[in-house]
Amino acid sequence: MDAEVWEIEFKARRTGYYYNCNNVLFEANEYVVVAAERGEDIGIAKRKPTGSVKTKSSPKAIIRVASDLDIERMKENRVREKEAVAQCLTLVKKHHLKMKLVDSEYQLDGNKLTFFFTADQRVDFRELVKDLAGIYKTRIELRQIGVRDEAKRIDGFGICGLRQCCSLWLRDFEPISTQLAREQNLSLNPQKISGNCGRLLCCLRYEKKHYQETIREFPRPGTRYMTSVGEGTVDKINIFTQEMTVRLEGADTQVVSLKDVQRRNRRKSSFHRKITERNSGKE
Repeated sequence: MDAEVWEIEFKARRTGYYYNCNNVLFEANEYVVVAAERGEDIGIAKRKPTGSVKTKSSPKAIIRVASDLDIERMKENRVREKEAVAQCLTLVKKHHLKMKLVDSEYQLDGNKLTFFFTADQRVDFRELVKDLAGIYKTRIELRQIGVRDEAKRIDGFGICGLRQCCSLWLRDFEPISTQLAREQNLSLNPQKISGNCGRLLCCLRYEKKHYQETIREFPRPGTRYMTSVGEGTVDKINIFTQEMTVRLEGADTQVVSLKDVQRRNRRKSSFHRKITERNSGKE
């Protein structure tokens, strides 16, 4: 029988897949210790993925359920990580490196210390790594990340007043374009449609399908439409109220509900069907 594969979540929602080949007994959302490069690391067992799992390398093993000592050591590492960031910032200035230090992360056993940074271009940090290795006497890794990953690691609240989706539940970053904002009739003001990362809001994708499906029910903006008070031009569509605004001759407007549009379409469809049947009978 093949060993179970689990998704393990580490600091800042960094995730990886691990085999439970040792038949360790644990439950979802419980801390477990896993095999890491040259040692051990600690994370939360989140879920068993459905279907096949694609990884760059073979998943490592889950070793044991985390003990109180393991969790205490993890907490101590979090304190040490803040001190490491402050120390690294000093060295970045010393070497005049054009990089923005974001965070650091200790492996559970302390055999590796990773620093995460953003930069507009390639950075030669070899001397920085030498200095850090001399101070911390462990393996040092510097990992460049994107601005979205930076926001995910730092955490924060969005313009909606809620905690950032990327820091709370969002697993993968999908491409976002201004076309999504146009389809939702949103202002293209960057300050209104950008997240803390400076990129377009991830939530622009959430309602994409709903917008597309609802918009299809209405006539396109700019087309002519006969209302109960006269003919006009479709001006705006509000998918939340499921209404459209038709601009009549002059400055008058008429609000038409989706139900009225659907009722009119059914009448037209029924009329055309009867005409077709009548013409078919004559033939």
